[in-house]
Amino acid sequence: MTLAKNDLVKSVQKKAQLPNPRSTSVVESLFEIMKKTLENGERVLISGFGKFSVRDKDERRGRNPKTGESLMLKSRRVVKFAYSRILRDKVNTE
Repeated sequence: MTLAKNDLVKSVQKKAQLPNPRSTSVVESLFEIMKKTLENGERVLISGFGKFSVRDKDERRGRNPKTGESLMLKSRRVVKFAYSRILRDKVNTE
C-alpha cells in the first residue's frame, strides 16, 4: 500500500477536525515549506521521523542500460533522507 497526498489530507482532516479545503491547504503548505527549504540547500529535520538534506553529486561516467553506450552524467543535486532511530525502531518492531 502507498500513502498518497490525498491520504495525508484525509488524516489531517480527521485528526485535526478541519474541513477538507483547510486540510488540503495545510498539507500543501507543509510541502511547499519543505521544498523551498531544500531548494535553498537547507536541511529539514522532523524529530522522531528523520532528516531531509540536499547533496551534490559530481559529474560521472554512466551507461545507457538499453544500448550499453557509455556517456557522461551531468552533476546534479539530490535529496537525501536519513531516518531517525525512533522511526527505525518502530519500523523494525514485530
